[in-house]
Amino acid sequence: MSNDKVTSQDSPLSRFIAVIPAGGVGTRLWPLSRAAAPKFLHDLTGSGSTLLRATYDRLEPLAGNRVLVVTGNAHREAVCRQLPEVQDGDLVLESEPKDSGAAIGLAAAILHQRDPDIIMGSFAADHVISPDDLFQETVREAIHTAAAGKIVTIGIKPTHPSTGFGYIRSGASLHIPGAPNAQAVVEFVEKPDEDVAQQYVDSGDYVWNAGMFVAPVSLMLKHLEANQPELFTGLQEIAEAWDTPRRDEVTARIWPTLPKIAIDYAVAEPAAAAGDVAVVPGSFRWDDVGDFASVGRLNSAKEVDEVTVLGEGARVFTEKASGVVVSDTKRVIALIGIKDVVIVDTPDALLVTTKQHSQRVKQAVDALKASGDTDVL
Repeated sequence: MSNDKVTSQDSPLSRFIAVIPAGGVGTRLWPLSRAAAPKFLHDLTGSGSTLLRATYDRLEPLAGNRVLVVTGNAHREAVCRQLPEVQDGDLVLESEPKDSGAAIGLAAAILHQRDPDIIMGSFAADHVISPDDLFQETVREAIHTAAAGKIVTIGIKPTHPSTGFGYIRSGASLHIPGAPNAQAVVEFVEKPDEDVAQQYVDSGDYVWNAGMFVAPVSLMLKHLEANQPELFTGLQEIAEAWDTPRRDEVTARIWPTLPKIAIDYAVAEPAAAAGDVAVVPGSFRWDDVGDFASVGRLNSAKEVDEVTVLGEGARVFTEKASGVVVSDTKRVIALIGIKDVVIVDTPDALLVTTKQHSQRVKQAVDALKASGDTDVL
C-alpha cells in the first residue's frame, strides 16, 4: 500500500485525525522515568528518537499534521520542544491525571465539535512499534472499519503467553471493503494467569489488547454518554469552550471534578457487549516498554559483552556479565561475573535489580512515596 498522504475527499482516510495520549509516569522504569521526565520523553530504544517523537513520525503518513496530543500541564514545554508542529489548540493539557476515559473522551469531544464526521485514532506515546509500514497498513484497515460504524481496537498477535497484557477474543470476519482482516470482538478479558494465557495463545482466537482505538468520534461519544453520563456532560462543556477564549476558565473549573475511569471500562467493553466493537489484528512488533527487561530486549543500542548499555557517554566495563545498564552519569560502572543484572544510575538515585525482578520496581516507587521520599520520584 502506498504511503501517499493525498487521499480523495470522500475516502474515510481523509476524515482521520490522530490522538496521542502522553500520560503515565512509567513507574517500573524508575529512576530513569520520573514524574517530571516520564518514559515517553526518553529514547529507550537507542534509535536517536524519543518514544513520543517516534509515535508522531509513525502517524504522520496517515494523519499529516492533524494530530492532537493529550498530556500533563507539567510536560507542556518538553512536548512542545519535541513536537514543534503541534498547534496550541491541538495540545490538550491536563491539570491533574484523570485516567484514559477523560483524556481520550475529551479529545473525541473536541474533535466532534470541530467536525462530527471525524474518525479518531488513539495511540499511546510510549509504545515501541516496528516496522512502521505494517503498522500503517493495519491502521488503514482500522479506519475503513471505523467508517463502517465500528469502534475498532488494534490487537497484537501474541508472540508468547504474556500474563502482563489484557486480551481480546475475536469472532467472525466482518467482510468490510478495505479491511480484509477486520473481525467482530466477542469480549475483552483481563490479564490472565500463565495457564490461561497459554490456552488463549493456542486457540488462535485471542490477541493482545494494545490500547489502540480507531473510531468515529460520534460513536465514541454515544457510548460514553450512555455509560458515563457525568463524565460525558463535563467533557462536552469543556469541548464547547475549547476553541473559544473561555477554554482555560472552563477547563480549570470542570476538569478536577471529572470521574476517573479507563476508556476500556467507559466505552470499549460496554460497546463490545452492544456489538459495536471490531478488532483488526496487527502482525507488527509491539512493546509497551513496561520494564527494564523490555528495554534490554528492544535495544538496538550498543552491546558491551552481553550487556545492553544506554545513555550518552555511559562508561561501562564488563567481564563475564550480562544484563542492562542505563547511565545518566559519568560514573564508571564495572560489572564482573554477574548475570542478567539491571543497573540504572542517575545523579540522585541508583537502581540495582535483575531482569527477572524488573516488574517489581513499581513496589519500590510505592514504598518511597509512602515514606515521603518524593524528591526522587
